[in-house]
Amino acid sequence: MNFTEGGVSGRRVTAGGFGSVVPFGWPLWIVLVFLFLYGAVLGSFLNVCIYRIPQHDRFWPSLLGLWSPPSYCPRCGNRIPRSDNLPIIGWLKLRGRCRFCRGWISIRYPAIELFNALLFVIVYWMEVPGGFYPAMDQSCLYTGLGPFGVSGSFWFSPTAIVNWRYAYHMALFEALIVATFIDFDLRIIPDGVTVPGMTLGLLGGWALGRVWLVPVWFQDPSVTAALRAVLPEGLQFLATGPRVPEWIATHPHWHGLAVSAAGLVVGGGVIWIVRAVGQFVLRREAMGFGDVTLMAMIGSFLGWQPTLVVFFVAPVIAMAVVLATWLVARPREIPYGPYLSLAALGVVLGWKRMWPLVERVFSMGVVLILMAAFMVAMLFLTLQLIQLGKRLLGIPPYDEYWTEEWTSADQLLHFAGETVDPQQGQWQRSLWPGELAARGLLREQQWRSRLP
Repeated sequence: MNFTEGGVSGRRVTAGGFGSVVPFGWPLWIVLVFLFLYGAVLGSFLNVCIYRIPQHDRFWPSLLGLWSPPSYCPRCGNRIPRSDNLPIIGWLKLRGRCRFCRGWISIRYPAIELFNALLFVIVYWMEVPGGFYPAMDQSCLYTGLGPFGVSGSFWFSPTAIVNWRYAYHMALFEALIVATFIDFDLRIIPDGVTVPGMTLGLLGGWALGRVWLVPVWFQDPSVTAALRAVLPEGLQFLATGPRVPEWIATHPHWHGLAVSAAGLVVGGGVIWIVRAVGQFVLRREAMGFGDVTLMAMIGSFLGWQPTLVVFFVAPVIAMAVVLATWLVARPREIPYGPYLSLAALGVVLGWKRMWPLVERVFSMGVVLILMAAFMVAMLFLTLQLIQLGKRLLGIPPYDEYWTEEWTSADQLLHFAGETVDPQQGQWQRSLWPGELAARGLLREQQWRSRLP
């Protein structure tokens, strides 16, 4: 990689041989069949994660609960035989019913297994070039700024890097599937999903070094020159910015860690800022903290530039889905995590086409910080205008939430309940049944279970 002030010089890289991008020179169809089966098996494990991780509030118990106890029917409690646990086939063999209690087994289990199997195949087909004399620019991730690997190296050759990056991204997509379905079911995204994902993203970025999509920092000289022409003299430093450090090219593993760390901070930070501004203006939770950690996990795998693209693509997808389902369901709140996950998948698979559209924006250097501050200010102003419009139209600007409060009426009702003490506030005396019978209270006290 040759880094200049304008970025990294791109070049066409050919893998050099039929099927040479595929590991060990295997035929592509064998690899795809293997990935389909492997994805189905992992899909079965994802079902376990989706069901068990939310059962624990604490971090470590949620992870340890994945291994014990063995799979069992939640209705009858019987342990599921291994032959019935086969992905997709087991559900078809049992016709969707438990072997013991004949209770229905949700079709979502085999659907997730099938979806994951197809996802493994589709992502490999898109990311890893195939065919006769495959060129690296056939990958959906290819850009002029992307990593090209080290010629002659076994572990970090161009062929190895393409396959390492595929495995790296699949680890992200597996975590996103778990987070998506938990968010659909319970409107939460547990730390048991995102924290291990962030850790793997950071460690993988450091260990592999060359699995990033865009360098952690670069500038385009043409954009820099245009900014110098319009910025006042006192702000000229914003146009130049810092030069690309040499260690990015000489220490690829530390550069990979820097890409992941910057993505984690920017990904989590942008959602946290939106959440804080929305909560301040609207006086309600605009986004859950699980969305913050989910976006941080996405950033640790993709880097900060693709993560910002995910941030802007996700609401478009969410709006399209909500409008498409408006006639069927009109939910007051929607889980946002699934749309962040879907946007991350779309950005990865469409990165080759998306990057030319946003490259000049990210090549502006330090000016991006000013743009970000301006966008936050506009968000705050827009929300304030919405609240003002509500007041002018007579609409309550804030949602009214009912809060529990123990009033005097509740206290009197409690005293009149079944567990009332007949001697409350009086001197203790013998509860002779004859006295209560004379007052016509014997049956009432027996009904209140105060007397035998």
